[in-house]
Amino acid sequence: MERRVVIIEDERDVARLLEFNLKGAGYAVDWASTGDEGFATIKAKSPDVVLLDLMLPDTSGYAVCKRIRADNALADTGVLMLTAKGEPEDRIMGLEVGADDYVVKPFVVREVVLRVTALANRIAERRARSTTSTGPVLKAGTIELDPVTHDVRINGQLTQLRPLEYKLLHLLVSDPGRVFSREELLEQVWEMRGDINTRTVDVHVRRLRVSLGPAADVIETVHGFGYRAKRDG
Repeated sequence: MERRVVIIEDERDVARLLEFNLKGAGYAVDWASTGDEGFATIKAKSPDVVLLDLMLPDTSGYAVCKRIRADNALADTGVLMLTAKGEPEDRIMGLEVGADDYVVKPFVVREVVLRVTALANRIAERRARSTTSTGPVLKAGTIELDPVTHDVRINGQLTQLRPLEYKLLHLLVSDPGRVFSREELLEQVWEMRGDINTRTVDVHVRRLRVSLGPAADVIETVHGFGYRAKRDG
């Protein structure tokens, strides 16, 4: 089956360059120049991956990404943000609203095509796994997390987490008792290294605990070191 990409980019020259190279790599490509037009195209075409510019004439890429993630029918759609904003805080915000990857302009087109392919492959593998197996369920206290379907249940009740909350919880419960430093969490969850304010981690742990409600005590603070998931027993 032919894979499809929707480009949402108001700079036509940039969009044409991406379209030409993606078609050369075997993708079907649709283009939209505004957020509203782009979201309508996504709904109509059900692409594997969306290349989403951050600064659009009618809205922001953040807002479009939020709309995609709020639509259950688009749950498996990959989102790769393209933006001239390269500050760590901008990338964190993009990942927080549900982007899967983030490329800063000016970019190397070949790299973008490779990133699109890698993302499309991950999505295809996840879809294949979800149709053949429910996967090993991770448990911590009253929390059950399915790494294949990304379902999170607390006391058997399905709980909705934001993408970064899910990634943070998954990492912690995958190795109960292990203490992860803030720097490790930034690197493994946010894929960021270097001199970045680690308070970002504290803010998201607080948000995760709020989302977990009565199960929040599963996430423990190890003062002076970082965070861990409580080990049963």
